[in-house]
Amino acid sequence: MIGAIIGDIVGSRFEFNNHKSKEFELFTDECEATDDSIMTLAVAKAIMETEKKMKPLLNGCEKNDEYNALLENMAIKYMQEIGRKYPYCGYGGMFWHWVFSDNPKPYNSYGNGAAMRISPVGFFATTEHELRELSEKVTAVTHNHKEGIKGAEAAALSIFMAKRGDTKEEIRKKINENYYKLDFTIDKIRDTYKFNETCQGTVPQAIVAFLESSSFEDAIKTAISVGGDSDTLAAITGSIAEAYYGVPVDIRDKALTYLDDELRLIYDEWLHQMVKN
Repeated sequence: MIGAIIGDIVGSRFEFNNHKSKEFELFTDECEATDDSIMTLAVAKAIMETEKKMKPLLNGCEKNDEYNALLENMAIKYMQEIGRKYPYCGYGGMFWHWVFSDNPKPYNSYGNGAAMRISPVGFFATTEHELRELSEKVTAVTHNHKEGIKGAEAAALSIFMAKRGDTKEEIRKKINENYYKLDFTIDKIRDTYKFNETCQGTVPQAIVAFLESSSFEDAIKTAISVGGDSDTLAAITGSIAEAYYGVPVDIRDKALTYLDDELRLIYDEWLHQMVKN
């Protein structure tokens, strides 16, 4: 999950001031944690609270419909509960209204917010089948358009495969065959790529940025160099890169200084939960 947070923080200063080069410092005083980090942590919190309630009842059995229904409710609960504490962190208009609604309903979105917050599912799931179910449950509470669900699943599956030890070519093949045609290079699209808030206009570019990278830091810088919705694109790329490369300690520690005490507590709880699993 820290990979998504790092990508968000690094990309935050470039979202509306694109930097189409890999030559820049990762962290400056202009960087901040935006809605990408906050909603990623909210999804992590939803998974952890679902586990606390359901794991004793499952007693080692596979996750069931009751588990999935509770996860869906927890996703709504914590995205609203945590999200309301950060009203000016960069939400899109429709999502802002959802966060503050007394009766939150999905709004047929295919925005890239579906994919930027999904990394906890990619790291938590133990099978591809489970990943698809969990991804759909935490995504469709807002982004219930088929392209929103697809974008989140493609990002989560890329993380899952990287964590499992699959090669980049295996990841590319899976995404090509089931989600998006990755028939471009970052160098070829960089000059013409524009700001795009859709899954279909962000997730493929984020995955290719990872596939072309040589390290975690290079993945983040490659994603930023594409331009567009820089924080979200880098958050998606960073989450996959974390699963594949790991994260250098100095980069992780610096990124964590941008989280306030409440967000840091959720992150630390997540680390503890993942070690237990």
